[in-house]
Amino acid sequence: MTETKTRSPEFRLAAGAIDGLRQDLFHDVFDYRPLGPLGTGGPVIKRLPKAIRTRAVWTPHAVVGAVALISLLAGVFEANTYSVFGIFTLITGVVPSAALLMTLVRPVLAFWVSIASTPVVAAAGNGDWPWGPNAFACHLGVLIVVAARTRPRTAAWMWAITLFVGTFLGNFGHINASTTAPMAVASAFALLLVTVVQVRREAEREVTVQRTVTAVERDRRTLLEERTTIARELHDVVAHHMSVVAIQAEAAPYRVENPPPELEQAFVTIRENAVAALTELRRVLGVVRAEDYEAPDAPQPTLAEIGRLLDNVRETGLETEKTVTGAVRALPQGVELSAYRIVQEALSNTLRHAPGATAKVEIGYVLGGLGVRVVNGPARGLVKPSPGAGHGITGMRERVAMLNGEMTAGATGDGGYEVAVFLPVPAERERTEAGEGA
Repeated sequence: MTETKTRSPEFRLAAGAIDGLRQDLFHDVFDYRPLGPLGTGGPVIKRLPKAIRTRAVWTPHAVVGAVALISLLAGVFEANTYSVFGIFTLITGVVPSAALLMTLVRPVLAFWVSIASTPVVAAAGNGDWPWGPNAFACHLGVLIVVAARTRPRTAAWMWAITLFVGTFLGNFGHINASTTAPMAVASAFALLLVTVVQVRREAEREVTVQRTVTAVERDRRTLLEERTTIARELHDVVAHHMSVVAIQAEAAPYRVENPPPELEQAFVTIRENAVAALTELRRVLGVVRAEDYEAPDAPQPTLAEIGRLLDNVRETGLETEKTVTGAVRALPQGVELSAYRIVQEALSNTLRHAPGATAKVEIGYVLGGLGVRVVNGPARGLVKPSPGAGHGITGMRERVAMLNGEMTAGATGDGGYEVAVFLPVPAERERTEAGEGA
């Protein structure tokens, strides 16, 4: 029987730390990852003139290049005291600068090059140990750039390795002053600042993603709610007509003296089909109907009740004006209901978003359908606009699309808002032929 050994929390913690070190600083060391330009939408860059903005996106590259160039010149000046000028210039000037420039394309490899070259550069120079002025600046720059281009955990590993190498090399120095402590303090503050910026940026990115997902879900829920509302209202319209068909089909045989059996059977079939359709309609609607929904007691409104709607709106302080053009006629109930709801929602948006404004409602009866236009002026007075949930325009578009109509909505030149809708209505003969064909 094999005994199962349980690993201690300390062992798991150490194993996790080793795995993190291997993942951050040993895995894909030679990856080619060129540093791209900054985005133009940053809080600072977007305020700059366009001519400067196109160049400002390369600021990190320019800063790294400037530090590398200054370090190279400092290394050449330091090596000027040696007899073998070329070799020491290559070591003390070029190597630290090259490691810093390497962070722009291979960040992890640049850190190891900077660490590995530290004792060589220190031995070739005659300044502070183990980091001279130019090597100090370059290695600190390497730490900052690599930390900014990797995860926050990597900054801790690089700082620990730098401190270990500096402490180890300090035992072999021939001078009293060591730059290990200044490097540890300066790099700690720099890496801490970079880590804080990274964590904040990541948090902002997560918040942006969550807001985007929330906005998409809210729009989808709004669309479903509007479609559910339309389905409920259409049920009330269609159910009324189907009930009338069923009742008339049942009473029709009694209106004719001695009707033939074929006619009686036809009316029975019509009634059965009407009742079956009504039952199926109610069953389907039950899927989208909310549990707390109660069918309205009053019939659904039509265009004949627009006047009453405007009177109610005027009582709230909104001055409205109605204009009707064309020959007023009875339209399909679905068209009249949709037109009424569109006017109602447009006026509600005016009350919410443009308090103190005036509104005009225009209804035009034309040969091919019905035109509805609601336009309001800019907000006036001391009352501030009230933000809405975004349901209004979505519901209007759903109603218009359901009837194969057209709709435009947008701001006017004077700061107001306009909603224009056209709902096609087939001629009476076309509706009759469509009903017979069905």
